[in-house]
Amino acid sequence: MQVGPYILHNRLAVAPMAGVTDRPFRQLCKALGAGYAVSEMTASDTRLWNTDKSRRRRDHDGEVEPVAVQIAGTEPVQMAEAARLNVAHGAQIIDINMGCPAKKVCNVAAGSALLRDEVKVAAILDAVVAAVDVPVTLKIRTGWDHAHRNAVRIARIAEAAGIRALAVHGRTRADLYNGAAEYETIAAVKAVISIPVIANGDIDTPEKAKRVLDRTGADAVMIGRAALGRPWIFREIDHYLQTGTKLPAPDLTEIREILTAHLGALHAFYGDRTGPRVARKHVGWYSETIPGGARLRAEVNALDTPESQRDAVERFFDRLEIPTNSVPLDQRLAA
Repeated sequence: MQVGPYILHNRLAVAPMAGVTDRPFRQLCKALGAGYAVSEMTASDTRLWNTDKSRRRRDHDGEVEPVAVQIAGTEPVQMAEAARLNVAHGAQIIDINMGCPAKKVCNVAAGSALLRDEVKVAAILDAVVAAVDVPVTLKIRTGWDHAHRNAVRIARIAEAAGIRALAVHGRTRADLYNGAAEYETIAAVKAVISIPVIANGDIDTPEKAKRVLDRTGADAVMIGRAALGRPWIFREIDHYLQTGTKLPAPDLTEIREILTAHLGALHAFYGDRTGPRVARKHVGWYSETIPGGARLRAEVNALDTPESQRDAVERFFDRLEIPTNSVPLDQRLAA
């Protein structure tokens, strides 16, 4: 898939998730097979940028290209200025958030709330595209609710405005993350526009990724929640799409290596105080893939220094007594 001048090496994207897709997570997912990753949402109001959280969200040091930054807001002029400033800070692609269903975002008429106002959608897209000389992309849902699925109209507006790729989550804003994602609307969007379309929602296995690509005709799939604690899902899907065969699950030795590297990256990125707090939730997600992981989660949650968390993870895996030729994780879980 191609976004502007950037040719992605596969059809797999990491979904932007607030509080999750920080630089360490994006780098890890790219190392494990993702061809593309979009940053956490950044507010377009630059008055909110002078915080540690905001500064970290604009930190792209050492990130594998292309660097894609998502912005959110409601005012065209403000969104355009935010796009310009992010490009000045290293963004190579600007992504516009019109898909977030969170109340705190929708209550200020941002995120997926914008889907109710197609005139404003057009004004924002026109302003941002005109403001920067890098590709601009858009992420949406299928509509506000089941009675107002307008993704096809939004898609046409986006293409006319010069948007270079469109990601569609197969739920309405009213659905939040409940029920099952539907892909008929994504297929309808793909049928009416010529820019790349990325399908998003409930894609959690290699087989599901292929079914969604076949069903929608989408150019790529975007993985969000299924990558939490399982970032190797990208290489599993990539392998399956290329060969039609499944990779074996990572064994416990590799999971140990991935988790400890991720932990170290989080501690380095966030520092000794915030790093352990952020690391707890990631260890919690990893623990769901590890035999006896509940014990690891409970122990790490009680610790508040990088050293103590690293030691706890090392002790946990040492107790598992992993042999040199360890048994793959899927076989151990089935035992």
